[in-house]
Amino acid sequence: MDLSYILSEMEGDNEDEIARLLQLYNQENNRTFTFEQKEEDTRVRLCQSLLRVLGTPVGPACLQTCLATLRILSRDKRVLGPVGTREGVLLLAQLAGLTTGEGEVAAEMVEDEEEDEEEERVAVEALKCLCNVVFNSAAAQQAGADVRLARGLCARLRTARLPPHEVRLFSLRLLFLLSALRSDVRYIMRDELRAVGLLVDVLERALDVRWAGPYEVAAPEPQAPPITLEGTERAVEALKALFNLTLSESTVEDGGHQLRLISAIMRHLLLLRAQTEDKTEEAHSHAVNLLSNMPVSCLDVLIDTPVRGGLEEHGGKNMEVVQVLLDFMEKRIDKQAANYKEGLTPVFSLLTESSRHHREIRRYIKAQVLPPLKDVTLRPEVGTAVRNKLVRLMTHVDMGVKQSAAEFLFVLCKESVDNLLKYTGYGNAAGLLVARGLLAGGRGETEYSEDEDSDTDEYKEAKPFINPITGHIEEPMPNPLEEMTEEQKEYEAQKLVTMFDKLSRHQLIRPMGVKRDGTLAPLDEAISQCAVESCSSDSE
Repeated sequence: MDLSYILSEMEGDNEDEIARLLQLYNQENNRTFTFEQKEEDTRVRLCQSLLRVLGTPVGPACLQTCLATLRILSRDKRVLGPVGTREGVLLLAQLAGLTTGEGEVAAEMVEDEEEDEEEERVAVEALKCLCNVVFNSAAAQQAGADVRLARGLCARLRTARLPPHEVRLFSLRLLFLLSALRSDVRYIMRDELRAVGLLVDVLERALDVRWAGPYEVAAPEPQAPPITLEGTERAVEALKALFNLTLSESTVEDGGHQLRLISAIMRHLLLLRAQTEDKTEEAHSHAVNLLSNMPVSCLDVLIDTPVRGGLEEHGGKNMEVVQVLLDFMEKRIDKQAANYKEGLTPVFSLLTESSRHHREIRRYIKAQVLPPLKDVTLRPEVGTAVRNKLVRLMTHVDMGVKQSAAEFLFVLCKESVDNLLKYTGYGNAAGLLVARGLLAGGRGETEYSEDEDSDTDEYKEAKPFINPITGHIEEPMPNPLEEMTEEQKEYEAQKLVTMFDKLSRHQLIRPMGVKRDGTLAPLDEAISQCAVESCSSDSE
């Protein structure tokens, strides 16, 4: 479709012809997400013409077609100059029903009149355009209109009569984008507009929450139908926005109460299923992300509910959701996705902090992940058990994944170096020990209860034969020095020293030693420190 011809026709007043040409363009480019640079100026002028038409009295069908064209063009950051202005954003906000013509926040959205289908589609297309413009245009984020957008969106969430699903969905998506991209608007949403409470209401409606106590949602029936597709979509968008708004819980209005409510709703969500397995995992993933923002003092809500018959229980606490989180973690590990960090770090963080501060959770998770050792003939990283999978991640190429997995296991071992080495071997744990300054042994800084898990008889018998580096029993290896003469041994030793000296002088390696405080230092510095300490003790 020739854009120049479309532009020439848009100069006239033939509404039907404009709509016909734009519909043809939309059909050709509906799946276009990258645009040729040679037509950039023409697309900019087309954006300007579209805004002019949108600002004139035209029918809903023409409005919807123009907005659909603008939605396609707004995928290109380079042509958003005319749209990313204050006037452009407020015009789209008006068409979306978020503001009046003067740019003020719209009143409650047509509460006494039924919107017809065409007007609903206009609002949805305008919201989609706003999502693209806010995401792609830095100018739009500085135009001063975003605060009015936020006010209009929050006003819509407060309306007594619920708008149609797509209007609500893209309103929530726009709210998420504003809270993600504009920190100043995020604070206004949270502190002035009370958006956290509004989004909690959205979740309650989407998930059909029925409260059975102050922070207890009535358990879903075993044969309850899954969450509807529409409910799942709205819940996911609300969870994403809530994640942004709770990044710093200190300024949330009535923070403790609201955050405990959110934790209880997340517990409920983790026990629900959506229409498909992928939708269920997506909803659970966002629930985990949001729970990782909650203060650890709120996480007792996850286990302080009555234990129903046949469900997981430990120390009188309901571990049903903790088991769901463990299953979620293992499923993410088994996926071996390209982005392990994004998929695993949040659930590792949540399980680590809840284990660090809640004894019952730690003891339950350890029983599932690190049961008492019996067979130590295989390396800790070999096998299909959860422990084996986690130990393999301790040497993952992604530093974030490696550190998160190691920290999780370390906390399960009550931050005891000896206990950690028992389950992982020194080689797998070396990275964590270096980072924490615990190469010489010892414990972390967190204080834990004194209860200890006793070793099995099988482990006690095998312990003297376990290689502490690999963490398993190795077959005895022949000693290569046995058949060497003393001269040969001295020659090989000197050869090795020469090789290390050459590598060190060329700075390919740097010999290191462990200081008394458990941290690494250059070998000469470590030896010097030991000599000084030895002399000091002799003089005393």
